[in-house]
Amino acid sequence: MSRIPVNFLRNIAIISSQVIIMAFAYGFLGAVLYYDHLAPPDQVRKLWMQYPGELTMVVTLIATVLSVVTATLCTISIREALRHRMSRPISLVEISAGVALSKGSVILRPEYLRLSILTLFVFGVLRLLTAGWTTLLTPSYIQWPIQMNGSELDISGSAFSSLLYAEFQKQNITNIRDNSFELLAISGMLSGVATAGYTYGLPGTFNFNGAKYSVSTQGIVPTIEDYSGSHGVPDPINGTRLNFSGGQVIVNTRTITGKHTSASIPEGFSRNYSMTQQGLTANVSCQAMDSSQTQYVWETNNYDDIYSNSAALNNTVTGLRLWNITANCSTNTLTSQQYVTMVDADGTSSPLGSGFLPSIVCPGPTSMNHTYASFAILSQGFDKYNFLNATVCEVVPFLTTVRADYSNGLISSVVTSSTAFQPENSNLLTLVAGVLRFQSINSQKLLTSSIGDALYSIYSSTSSTPIGNSLGSQTQIYQELEDFWRGVVEFSATFLRSGFMVVGSFPDNIIPDNLSSPVNGTMYISTVGWAKRSPTYLLAILPITIITILTFACALYNIVQTWKDRQTGRHRITFDMSNTLHLIMASAAGDLSLRPFDEKGIYYNECVQVRLEEPKEEDGVKKRLIQVGPSVASTKEVV
Repeated sequence: MSRIPVNFLRNIAIISSQVIIMAFAYGFLGAVLYYDHLAPPDQVRKLWMQYPGELTMVVTLIATVLSVVTATLCTISIREALRHRMSRPISLVEISAGVALSKGSVILRPEYLRLSILTLFVFGVLRLLTAGWTTLLTPSYIQWPIQMNGSELDISGSAFSSLLYAEFQKQNITNIRDNSFELLAISGMLSGVATAGYTYGLPGTFNFNGAKYSVSTQGIVPTIEDYSGSHGVPDPINGTRLNFSGGQVIVNTRTITGKHTSASIPEGFSRNYSMTQQGLTANVSCQAMDSSQTQYVWETNNYDDIYSNSAALNNTVTGLRLWNITANCSTNTLTSQQYVTMVDADGTSSPLGSGFLPSIVCPGPTSMNHTYASFAILSQGFDKYNFLNATVCEVVPFLTTVRADYSNGLISSVVTSSTAFQPENSNLLTLVAGVLRFQSINSQKLLTSSIGDALYSIYSSTSSTPIGNSLGSQTQIYQELEDFWRGVVEFSATFLRSGFMVVGSFPDNIIPDNLSSPVNGTMYISTVGWAKRSPTYLLAILPITIITILTFACALYNIVQTWKDRQTGRHRITFDMSNTLHLIMASAAGDLSLRPFDEKGIYYNECVQVRLEEPKEEDGVKKRLIQVGPSVASTKEVV
């Protein structure tokens, strides 16, 4: 039985090793491209968070080892291929280029441009191996997207309108002027102040029911469990729906199983969410009320002093005044609102120490279906609030679709589309207008108005000019008032949703299908791992692929030549042309006739054709370089 040549086994081992390495590289890259995202186990993630520098060094070390192994296999196969090639005539300069390739070096000879480019190319690719492996294996901080969907309360349809009307009947609420809206003693004032101040650079964070909103609620409730706020359980009778006073809101969102169910979702460093939800907002436009606006009849001079005590001590009530503010509201129905303020015993008020800012909410014009789609708020400031002249704010609510971003414990929303109120939303409009009416009444105290103080404070904090009746001052005041009322409108929807979505509002805490609105979005997990970055990874795998192909080509060439040597009976022992001693021994044993060391002589010698001869003699196998012909330098021109 004939023995298998060692060279054959060596080249088989080279090919097998390179196949394993290449399979690992392409398998890893394929997994990243197939799954889009890969992440190490959470234990590794925690270690990476604690020791990022040390683990980066470990990955780089692994990449360096793989690079060295890949380069070594390549240079061995090149060296073996050069030995086989030298059995046929080859020029000395080509041998020099082959030696440079086997050592990962270069030759820079403009006269031999092709060989110079070849060695430069292989040299560069070998140097890029470590960078390629490092880029491929080093994890980076990624955002892993996971699709989510679910449902929430739909306040836009007729089913909810009927449900809301039934709640009105329980609370004996009949219209937007009904005082029963005092049950909505909520934080709408704070929402309005946050919205108005944010426009002029003031912090705009607003908290409600344990959830934190950026600027305003935009009429939404949290649909993410970690951001839902309070986990209290309210009284199922006196703490839900329109009686809502806080508690855990039902969250019905879940992750969607992707096409790759085998990929486990990492815990990650943090999780952010971007959800599409139903919201509510309003277009609010405020302007001075003048004589041309005949649809509004505003009367503020009707009052009576109902109490006087000239002997009252300091910080006690010296007198009370009952105001009867009326407006026609273009409905031919007189609307009135009463306020009580404190005055001096002689019936005078202090222009600097006290202020009065009354407001009346008027239903807007009816549509062809005899329903309201908007309303107006009439306001005027007196005494220290006299910077606000008689003003009308037209409020047009809209049902919206918003993109809510949940990040770093804060909920921020952006409106993506809006729809005007329809006739089936009349009860919803009644509630929104009633909430604003309650806020306008509840904000006025004996000496001050919360709305007036908010307008003055925001202006004073953001403007260097005195507040007054100048055009610039009035423009900012109207802008503040518009944002304030818009914030209250948006908050009224959040309060309403919270009351109907709090645990205990529906049986088994399940919102009926006819009252549900779809919610969908994406959860982004911040972690370390590998994400699909095709241009980067393709560049990283390119040098690995090139060296593998070169190694395969040389190894296969070596196998073929080894098989031919076996068939022809040639006996080859190890001869390493990159080994200086081997080269000297073969040259000394040969019959080379070379010229002296000068420019022409060197060029002549580079073109000498030689061949490695391995005759088997009685005392062993000899290795010698023999000259097989004259130099071809005489037929070539220097480039």
